[in-house]
Amino acid sequence: MHDRSGRIAVQNLTKQFGPITAVQNLTFAVEPGSVTGFLGPNGAGKTTTLRMLLGLVTPTTGSATINGKSHNGLGNPARVVGSVLENEGFHPKRTARNHLRVYAAAIGVPDQRVDQVLSLVGLTSAADRNAGDFSLGMRQRLALATALLGDPQVLVLDEPANGLDPEGIAWLRTFLRSYAREGRTVLVSSHLLAEVEQTIDQVVIISRGQTMYQGRVDHLRQSQQSRVIVQSSDPNALVTALRKAGVSDVQPTPDGSLALIGSSARQVGDVALAAGVAIYGLHEDSADLEKMFLQLTSGQYAAGQQQPPPPGYGTPPQGWGPPPGGQLPPPGYQQPGRPGPQQGHQGWGGQG
Repeated sequence: MHDRSGRIAVQNLTKQFGPITAVQNLTFAVEPGSVTGFLGPNGAGKTTTLRMLLGLVTPTTGSATINGKSHNGLGNPARVVGSVLENEGFHPKRTARNHLRVYAAAIGVPDQRVDQVLSLVGLTSAADRNAGDFSLGMRQRLALATALLGDPQVLVLDEPANGLDPEGIAWLRTFLRSYAREGRTVLVSSHLLAEVEQTIDQVVIISRGQTMYQGRVDHLRQSQQSRVIVQSSDPNALVTALRKAGVSDVQPTPDGSLALIGSSARQVGDVALAAGVAIYGLHEDSADLEKMFLQLTSGQYAAGQQQPPPPGYGTPPQGWGPPPGGQLPPPGYQQPGRPGPQQGHQGWGGQG
């Protein structure tokens, strides 16, 4: 069944709520066989995009499809896509097992599948406890179990690690990777950038309702030059020696160290040794997902201000070019805003 056909395609997607543009001309694809992170600041349009993908919000223009069809055209959507947009759709007096049996009956799967998904998410021992007594992390696992009932090709998860302890986060990372290795599609929206970086293969970064980057995480990282940070006994003497060795891009840092681009820690150490300069600290500062995310989305809201930036997107931050395997947005956009709250959606396929 899972033949790598669960492709998500978002094409020229726009959503307006009255005068507010929440998503504008958004285009990206999510391929089977990988875990893709869907990242953006608050108000960037992530939740609205996921709601349009799952048929909970109607696009103003454009399309969001799974296997080439809209969510409403999938027949029995639960057999194709499972989703978790929030984990509060539980009757507090209903046990986890009975909650899942209700959903299993609704989508036409046997009760045996209930015990299977309880085992998959580590809730077998809590199956007969009321959902109202569950911790936040346990409710997150129960929501994931609900999404898995139909053995779907596609998983769409919003903040799936929310409430999980470190052991639960490690389990979730392993689970999502193994799920994708079976040829299925996993799309994960998260604010835990350090954690999601350890889980995802691909990333879609949006800001102001537009795509800022899509492609492999390693390609995005390769587009950023790493720095060498060195603390020495005599910075001036070291700078002179480095320039003689052909290292010209040297900048002081606020703590008195030196930051070098286009060099390696070994080269700096060798130059310092030859110049007789003592080294007290030396390390390579490579770009992580958090730093790259902040560079790509830094204009959405100015620090300490409540207004979005003025209209007009010119160029990406300095030093950014089209990374290999990724895409940066075309110049020009119309200032979007943030949509108002939407009514929650109860039922299989995700709650809003």
